[in-house]
Amino acid sequence: MTPHVFQANLLHWFDQFGRKDLPWSVPVTPYRVWISEVMLQQTQVVTVVPYFNKFIQRYPDVDALAHAPLDEVLSLWAGLGYYARARNLHKAAVLIQQAGYFPDSLEGLMALPGIGQSTAGAILSIAFNKSEPILDGNVRRVLARFKAIYGWTGGNAINKQLWAVSAFYTPEKRVADYTQAIMDLGATLCTRSKPNCLACPLRSDCLALQQGRVHELPTPKTSKKIPTKHSIFVLLLNQNKEILLEKRAPVGIWGGLWSVPEIDDMQALEGWCHLRAINIVKKEVLAIRRHTFSHYHLDYEPVLLHIENPINNVLEVDKALWYKHLQMKNIALPAPVKQLFDEINEEYNGEISTL
Repeated sequence: MTPHVFQANLLHWFDQFGRKDLPWSVPVTPYRVWISEVMLQQTQVVTVVPYFNKFIQRYPDVDALAHAPLDEVLSLWAGLGYYARARNLHKAAVLIQQAGYFPDSLEGLMALPGIGQSTAGAILSIAFNKSEPILDGNVRRVLARFKAIYGWTGGNAINKQLWAVSAFYTPEKRVADYTQAIMDLGATLCTRSKPNCLACPLRSDCLALQQGRVHELPTPKTSKKIPTKHSIFVLLLNQNKEILLEKRAPVGIWGGLWSVPEIDDMQALEGWCHLRAINIVKKEVLAIRRHTFSHYHLDYEPVLLHIENPINNVLEVDKALWYKHLQMKNIALPAPVKQLFDEINEEYNGEISTL
């Protein structure tokens, strides 16, 4: 299939079936495309839409985002995961605001934190109508199947090959529609499981379909057993029905978010409380829960400590606060911590219903 036929078939399908009502599609601006593309990294559209709408309502342009407190930005991002994306958005907004213009070149965009080649290509093609290829997860799957490219797509050789294929088929005209079309094809028809090959506009020349090996592609990465880590989540509940939160380091898992203190084990917890002269009135060990990150499982055991109002050495200035659940806004909590608070509220609905 020549590039012209490939593009014509894909665009004809897009004109009939493409997703044209996505919130970042009307109106199309570099800022809105950028925010949506970053949110869509490793996250499905159905999950992103409500986050995008709330984010844009709060920060309608680069200046608004650049001047926003990072804590507030992270609070809007809470639950979407991969929080480095939010931190990088904020850093990049500050740089764009200082420069006085939104970059419109591949080099300019990729110089910003959190923007790789595919995200930059999507911004340039959709917002600036410049012919730049992209290679997000959906496009990798479409092209790997269409050209029957075997091998893990994250490897250097296969990645280079797929970039060449993507560039080969990217048109000069209607590039914004084409870019959205090939992403839509991967998201709606050429899906990871149960692909709808009969409805695909590229089916006549799809090598994986001809070979009967659609479900083998893209070649998955050799799986490794995900390790499991264990932690104690310390929930210090004072007499005002407030829980102690600590601000995490700006990098790493849940970087910059507020969370409960984490201790390695029960023995260390005793020493931690003793060092801070915390007077425990009641101790409750709750059921172990699991949260899975991309590279490990976290089994955490919440320990609810009812305490008398502690002395000041529990708190570190600017790094800790007493939090009343559902009553304090703009506090960015990791999703498992917020869920834990919700569960405690429900389970202890008489004693600490105002938690």
